[in-house]
Amino acid sequence: MGWYVRNVRDAKWWDYGPAGFAALLIDDDDPQVGVNLFVLEPGQPMSMYHWEADQEGFLVLSGEALLIVGAEIVSGEAGDDQRQTPGRLQRPGREDEERPLRQWDYFHCPPKVPHTIVGAGNGPAAILAIGARVDSVGDNWGAYPYSEVAMKHDASAEEDTTDQEVAYARFPKRVDGEFRERWLP
Repeated sequence: MGWYVRNVRDAKWWDYGPAGFAALLIDDDDPQVGVNLFVLEPGQPMSMYHWEADQEGFLVLSGEALLIVGAEIVSGEAGDDQRQTPGRLQRPGREDEERPLRQWDYFHCPPKVPHTIVGAGNGPAAILAIGARVDSVGDNWGAYPYSEVAMKHDASAEEDTTDQEVAYARFPKRVDGEFRERWLP
């Protein structure tokens, strides 16, 4: 696909039900980068708590949100310590954190840092999400680790998994959505 200019009003919007709305702004079949615009009402998670093998970035364009973020994950072998089993991911050194985000806050997320963002405040939050698509494809894309902190916001898989279907099993499938003028700042 060649270059293009698109107004977000005219983009293809998806309704994720309890996980808000999103417009995918890159139409390429094999993009080097993903660029999405999310609109979250208070309490709606952008995604299940997860980490990816590539870096991501999130800019709050309007509204308020809550960032849930953990320490970088490491993979280990069985017996490394009593918390770790083969293939289990651990987040050494600190617990998951909640951090408020407001308009113009930018969250830089390095590879292998588990995270999600949940809508907060009194109205919708518009968040631009950008992520590399180099290593985050195929079997080693990342994972959905269980997080008690994220689960408080209905934003965690019920158990550690790398399977998107398992992580999102309790949510409805996305359906076609429409842009709403009230989302604009």
